[in-house]
Amino acid sequence: MRVWADFTLEQDDAGQSVLALSGPLTVSSIGVVDRALRESDAAIARIDLSQVAEIDTVGAWTVWRLLRDHDAQLTGASDQAERLIAAVSKSSGDGHTAAPRLPLVARTFQGVGHLVSGWGQGSIHITSFLGAVLVGLWGIIRTPARMRWLAVVRQAELVGISALGIIGLMSFLVGIVIAQQGAVQLEQFGAEMLTVNLTGRIALRELGVLMTAIMVAGRSGSSFAAQIGTMKLTEEIDAMRTIGVSPVEALVIPRILAAVVMMPLLGFYAALAAIVGGAFISSFTLGIPFMTFLLRVQEVVPIHDVWVGLVKAPFFGLIIAMAGCYQGMQVKANAEEVGLRTTMAVVQAIFMVIVLDAFFAVFFTEVGWG
Repeated sequence: MRVWADFTLEQDDAGQSVLALSGPLTVSSIGVVDRALRESDAAIARIDLSQVAEIDTVGAWTVWRLLRDHDAQLTGASDQAERLIAAVSKSSGDGHTAAPRLPLVARTFQGVGHLVSGWGQGSIHITSFLGAVLVGLWGIIRTPARMRWLAVVRQAELVGISALGIIGLMSFLVGIVIAQQGAVQLEQFGAEMLTVNLTGRIALRELGVLMTAIMVAGRSGSSFAAQIGTMKLTEEIDAMRTIGVSPVEALVIPRILAAVVMMPLLGFYAALAAIVGGAFISSFTLGIPFMTFLLRVQEVVPIHDVWVGLVKAPFFGLIIAMAGCYQGMQVKANAEEVGLRTTMAVVQAIFMVIVLDAFFAVFFTEVGWG
C-alpha cells in the first residue's frame, strides 16, 4: 500500500508559522503536497522535517524551493536530507536546454539524405513485396487448390458491386459537366453536335476508367491498407504464419485478383454512366433527343477507344491493390501508423494511376490508336 506525503501548518510559541512535513518526500508521493503548497499563500518561518521517513532529490528540491521563497529555517532534517538539500541548492539551473540545431545548409543536405535513403529502402521493400506476391502466385498455379475463391468473390463484391452506386452517380454527374461545358465552347463555332463526339470518346477512352480508378483507390485501396494494417497491428498476420498460412496467399492475392477483374467492368460501367449523363443534359440544353445522342455515340466513337479503356483498367486495378496491400503490410508499432499508411496508400495509388495513364496515352498514340 502506497504511503503519501503530508504536511501541517501551525503556529509555534513565538507566533511563527511552522510547516511540518511527514511521510516519504519522493517523486511518487509528493505530488499532492507540492501542488497544495504552490497554491497556498501562507507565510512560512520554519520547516520541520523530523517526521520525514524518506527523501529523494525531488523532495529535496521542493524543500529547498520553500526555504528560498519564504526565507525560512530548516529543522529536524536528517543527514541525508541535509546533504541532498545542500546539493540541490548549488544547482544554478541556467544550462542550455534547447536541442542542438544544425546550420541551414547542413539541415538541407541532411533532409535530402534522409529522403533519398527512404526512397532506397522503400524500393527494396516494394521489390521484396512484389517477389512475395509472385512466389505466392506461382504456388497457387502449381497447386490450384490453395486458391481461396471465396475470398476472391467476397473482395470482388466489396470492390465492385458495393461501389456501383457511388461510381455510377459520380460518372453521371461528370458526364453532365463535360457535355455542358463542351457544348458552351463548341457553340462558338456552330459545332454543338460535336458534343456527342467529345463526351463519347472522353468517357470511353479516358474519363470512365480514370475516374473509376481514383474512386476505387480512395474507397477500396484505403480499405485494403486499413484492414491488413489492423491485422498486422493485432498480430493476426503473425498468428497466420505460426499456423502455416501464408498471409500473401490469404490476404493479398485475393484482393489483387478482385481489383484486376473488377476494374474493367467498373470502368466500362462508369463510361456508360457518363455518356448517359451527357445525353441527359444534351436533351435539355442542345435539343438533341436522348436516344439520338446514344445512337450517335455508336457512330462517332471508334471501337479502339473502348479497347483503350479496357486495356488500361486491369493495370490500374493492379496498382491500387498492390499499393493498399503493401502499405497495410508495412504497419508497425501503433494505431497511428494505420491512418498514416492508409493515407500513403491512397496518395501513391492515385499518383501511379495518373503516371501510368500518361504513359498509356503516349503509347496508344504511337501505335495509331490516338
